[in-house]
Amino acid sequence: MAMRWTPYRAILALAAPIAGIQLAQVALTTVDLAMMGLLGIAAVAAGGLALLLYNQLRTMCVGMVTGVGNLIAEAAGRGEQRTGGEPDEQARTEIRGYAKAALAVATVTAVLGAMLLIGLGYALRWFGQDPEVLALARPILWTLAPGLIPMLWLNVLRQFAVGLRRAGSLLRVTLLSVGVNALLNAVFIFGWLGIPKLGLAGIGLATTLVQLWTFGTYLLTVRRDPVLGDLLSIRAWEADRATMARIVRMGTPISLTYGAEAAITSIAAVLMGGFGPAVLAASNIVNQLAYIVYQFNIGLSQGSSILVSRTVGQGDWPSVRAIARRTFVIGFTFMSVVGVAYVLFPSVVLAPFLGSHHDDAAVLAAASTLLWFAIVQQYCKGSQNLCIGLLRGIGNTKAGMQSTLIGYFAIGVPAMAVFGLWLDWRGPGIWLGLCLGFGATSALVWRKFARRLAEASAPESELVA
Repeated sequence: MAMRWTPYRAILALAAPIAGIQLAQVALTTVDLAMMGLLGIAAVAAGGLALLLYNQLRTMCVGMVTGVGNLIAEAAGRGEQRTGGEPDEQARTEIRGYAKAALAVATVTAVLGAMLLIGLGYALRWFGQDPEVLALARPILWTLAPGLIPMLWLNVLRQFAVGLRRAGSLLRVTLLSVGVNALLNAVFIFGWLGIPKLGLAGIGLATTLVQLWTFGTYLLTVRRDPVLGDLLSIRAWEADRATMARIVRMGTPISLTYGAEAAITSIAAVLMGGFGPAVLAASNIVNQLAYIVYQFNIGLSQGSSILVSRTVGQGDWPSVRAIARRTFVIGFTFMSVVGVAYVLFPSVVLAPFLGSHHDDAAVLAAASTLLWFAIVQQYCKGSQNLCIGLLRGIGNTKAGMQSTLIGYFAIGVPAMAVFGLWLDWRGPGIWLGLCLGFGATSALVWRKFARRLAEASAPESELVA
């Protein structure tokens, strides 16, 4: 029995630390959303919209440096192959170069992302958003935006550690940061220690300060690590332009894939906002729950991607199929457990995001309905992310982008318009369109992965023919 579960443990050993890190990061904004309930339903609607935009842009920015872990792992693997043990000096130089270049790319990407986030707070008035909701959302967007910079630096360090298979220490740091974030939220909301009450802006400021603190704390942890500290260089100003260009070429399709996902989710949020603050608040809450589940799939996707890259390097294509199968078994098992919890305990799941305001009954009713769509969405969106990770493992980062453009904008967005607006199914119709978009994308990406796997596994004589 132990031997039977060993292959699954190999995937989980890489995926669990990454998923834990992702969950701890999202816990920051989840705590933010929960504490917004103390400020009223209008604050949940406005602040939830701001967090939705922030989370989606954060994910898109992270996409630019996601491939760095694979590049570092490949460099380390080549060095180990040459020496039969530890990476040689050539590999160590490559790894330091990737770290410097990734930090340079991260800085530029984060600054652009922060400017875009602030701009969205003003641009959304042209898309039918409630003026009062936008007025409440803008201050928190201004205080959240600077946090993208240390957040992306932190993700470079994470990819650096993951590539060298030493990611666990960041989990401890980020878990501690969740408690610090909750404390700072309370300080800024209630005006403790003589600090003025900052409302939603204070919640955004707390998250930004925690991102900066987390990066600094983890940087010290990495420097003390006997392996990581020797290989890390943070001299971004010395980055090689060719290395930066390689990271950008690899990261751009990933980022655009995440950007397409951000676009369809943001379009859904804008459409939901047209049905009133209570419906928008319900959608924000359910979306945050689905986003939490999604982080596990991101960890599983990245962990399996690294395993696939390593296996392909060894020329063992039959094992790639086995890794894919085990990845989906783990992912679907987890999502099924979460789905059962949504069905059996909807009030318990939603309670942390609701206060004691009179509008909460309407929000609870709307959110309880949307939970059923969240169950379907997590399978569609989760399987899509797993497939994209598997494709990245075999060196293909462009297929995911192509598939998302078709699935999201040729199928998902029109479906939202038809079901939500034309048929007047309102919130459930919008979420049905989301599910169709993610489901179509998942099918397209899996088809491309299966076709590439079949080509690689075919005998050489068949390929020649």
